[in-house]
Amino acid sequence: MKLYAISDLHLDHKENREALEQLPAHPDDWLILAGDICATTDQLDSVLDIFCQRFAHVIWVPGNHDLWVTTRMAHESSLQKYERLIAICRQHGVSNPEDEFPLYRGEGGEHRIIPLNLLYDYSFRPDSVPVEGALNWAMEAGILCQDERLIKPHPFASKLHWCRQRVAYSRQRLQYNQNLNADIPTVLVNHFPLRYDLVRIRRIPRFSIWCGTKASETWHQQYNATVVVSGHLHVRATDYKDGVRFEEVSLGYPRDWQRHKGIKHYLREILPGPGINHHNAGPVWRI
Repeated sequence: MKLYAISDLHLDHKENREALEQLPAHPDDWLILAGDICATTDQLDSVLDIFCQRFAHVIWVPGNHDLWVTTRMAHESSLQKYERLIAICRQHGVSNPEDEFPLYRGEGGEHRIIPLNLLYDYSFRPDSVPVEGALNWAMEAGILCQDERLIKPHPFASKLHWCRQRVAYSRQRLQYNQNLNADIPTVLVNHFPLRYDLVRIRRIPRFSIWCGTKASETWHQQYNATVVVSGHLHVRATDYKDGVRFEEVSLGYPRDWQRHKGIKHYLREILPGPGINHHNAGPVWRI
């Protein structure tokens, strides 16, 4: 029994959805879906049906695309959509950021898997840029994320306020788990990177403000993590920080991966994982 992960499947793209149909079954293994899986609740329902048939257990966290509210859903907030996505996960028995943390007992040893939904708060920016100027700073470089139009944070005043609520809620749950299971290592799972220094998007560096929150930068140490899993960047890599392995596991848009290799090639083995611990060595790029 192994633990795998992948994110940013973007199954609203025809090429990606066709490739999913060719993914072989892993009946003894667990799979983490680390966000940006598909655009609608109906799609998630059908996709989880596929993954739950092919893996022993599935863990899901939302990405920003999962929270988008299009014109067809104009009556709905992103929070309401998220609640519907959670209901779908529960119908399929899929672990998610609102339910009990699943205990993995396979190769690599016993681990508590921690699905998170932390969002972002524009704090992944230089210290010289004030938070109220973050959007203008990005727009000076011609960058504006579609989240600004498609994520509707109501009843929260802003995405920043929603992020703060998610950080406080998740910290409380993590602290409770730590008090109960201090000796069990964890695998932290979030769509957005937990650390600013892992955001490498050289073509559009100022996109970083939509990539996470500095509030989580030491969580890998605070909450006994062996591995931290994230996506979002479409830049697959393995890093080590403070002896903890960080895995960026995105597939991406059709242009971001090689179709002849199939999705199976892009499943990242989280546990037991690589046999050599490089600790604080530079990133290992994945192609």
